[in-house]
Order: sequence, then structure tokens, then C-alpha cells
Amino acid sequence: MAASADGATVRTGGSAPDVVGVLVLSGCAVWSLVTAAGREARPEGVLLAVLALAAGYAWGRICGTLLPVVAAVGAALAALGLAVGSRHGVPGTPSDQIVGHTGATAALLALASGAACCAAWAARSASLRLALRLLAPALAVAALLLGSVAGCVAALGVLLCSLAAARMRSRLVGLAGLVLATGLVVGGSWAVAEHALPDGLTVSLEDQLTQNRVLLWQDAIGLARANPALGTGPDRFGELSPTARRTPSADSKPHSAALQQAAEQGIVGVCLLAAAFGWLLYGLWRSPRSTPVVLTAGAALTALAALASVGNALSFTPVTAGAGLLAGLATARRQSESPDPAEEGAAEAGSGLGRLPAGQ
Repeated sequence: MAASADGATVRTGGSAPDVVGVLVLSGCAVWSLVTAAGREARPEGVLLAVLALAAGYAWGRICGTLLPVVAAVGAALAALGLAVGSRHGVPGTPSDQIVGHTGATAALLALASGAACCAAWAARSASLRLALRLLAPALAVAALLLGSVAGCVAALGVLLCSLAAARMRSRLVGLAGLVLATGLVVGGSWAVAEHALPDGLTVSLEDQLTQNRVLLWQDAIGLARANPALGTGPDRFGELSPTARRTPSADSKPHSAALQQAAEQGIVGVCLLAAAFGWLLYGLWRSPRSTPVVLTAGAALTALAALASVGNALSFTPVTAGAGLLAGLATARRQSESPDPAEEGAAEAGSGLGRLPAGQ
């Protein structure tokens, strides 16, 4: 256990998050097979995403235990390299799936910013912490050079959340705020598709999102209503959506993870997607690492969830693997150390970010 700054006791470590993760990921894999049974469906994409998330999480736990700073910096630089390479398609994905501003480039840069800030919190010297923290603004500049405004906003947002985390007295309150922010983005995308918002706001959002994307969302909702229990089957949206069929450059995705799950795997699929996100945040809540590390990783994962709600970021294996890797790094117990008792020091750091206890 570790005492939080507000006097509460936070249970850290334990096997509960791992057990929950196994159950959730197993459920995602099994349900994709169930919804694909007897149809011309292709569950391979879902199975690959589940495998990538699990492998990234396991690798993050291992590397975060042995080399927390080096592993986090390596993850940030690797994500940046993939983002730069994604100008002509993300490595490891079909060549026709070019990344858009709300796609994998922005997601990779958000994860890179989160990893860089986690590395800064884990560094032992003040000078190294400052140098690593400056990597996040550099990532925002790189996003602009790559033409990804969303990536720039996401990288800066993660940095600001990381700095604010130094003053956060309760990680549970911070994580609850991140869940609320994710729910608002997901609900907002659904409301735009349903025209449930005021006319002026709807028109403004449609201009930003493009009419074609809104039509894809409406097709997804229509398919979900026609097949609420099992959906249409994994990877069948492209062949069943009228908008996707008449759009030559379409990538057969509705550009919304939640709406894609609803259309292809029904209500249960949406619940499993929410459960996977909840599992990652639950693992962060139970993490033995300090609150700033936990909330920094949570902010990066929330940025990814927001991007996935208005884009196809989760359709790219490097992104799902990167999300698992960051979560693993932020939940790893450092080698030969007891659960982190330094919550007070992290919360009191405030403007003196260099005064965290050594190793945090």
C-alpha cells in the first residue's frame, strides 16, 4: 500500500489488474470470433489488436521494471520515428491506409509525449528531468512539421496534464476526470451523427469533421440499430456502408472506434471496448508508481481515446501496441523496490518539479 497526499491509502500492485486484463482481453478476442461465426467476417484485425495490446503491456512491465527511464525514452523516440515514417503509411499496416490528422500520426505523437513525460518523472537528476520534459514540446513542433495539428494539440495537452499532475492530491480524482473527458468526446461524436446538438454547433463540428465522416458515422449507427446484439461482423463495415462504397478513397472504416464496435460487434462489443479502456485506467490507479507518472500515462491514453473517437487510430497495430507499452511502463514495479511511498513529494513538487525523491 502507499499513502496518498490527501491522507488516503491507495492499494498498489497485486494481481487484480492483471486478472482483469486477462478477462477483458480474452472477452474481446472470443466475442470477435462469436460475431464472425457463420458470416463473411474477418476477425483477424481485432485479434491482432488484442495481441498487440497484450504484448505491448507485457513488454512495458518488463522494461519498466529493469530500465524505467531508458525504456520510456526509447518508446518516445520509437513512436516519433513511426510517426515520421507514417507520412507514407504506418509501418506494419496496409499501404493504402494513409494516416490522417486524426489518425495514427497524432496518436503516436500523443503516446510519445506521454512516454517522454513519464521518463522525466522517473529520472533521478533535475537536469535530466528538464531535458526529457523539453522533448514533449519538440514532439509538438514535429507534429506541426508533419502537418498534424491534432498531434500537436495532443502532445501539448499531455505535457500540460503531466505538469498539472504534480499538484494533484488524488490520482483517483484525476483518473475520474480523464474518464469524463473521454465520455464527452465519445458522446459528442454520437450526438453529431444523430444531429442531437444545436444546429449551429452541429454545422460547425461537421465543417471540422467533414460531411463524409459524419455520413460514415450515421451509417455505423444505422447498422448498429439493425443488428444490436451481434452487429454485422468484424471488418464488414466497408462492404455494408453506402457512404464507404461510393467513396473511392475510403479505408472501409467509420473513423470512430466506438461506432465501429457498435456496427460490427453490437452492444457487447462497445462494452468490451469500454472495459479495455477501463482496465488500463484501473491498472494505473493500482500502480506502485508515483501519481504524476500515473496521470501522465492516463492523459496520453485519454488523448488516444479521443483521437480514436473521431478517427481510425486504433486500426493501426503500432498504436495499440504503443498504448499497451505506455500502460505497462506506468504500472511496472521498479526492480528491488517496494511500492512507491512518494505520493506526498510528487503532489508537493508543484512549481519545483526537480524536487521529487530520487528514482521518481
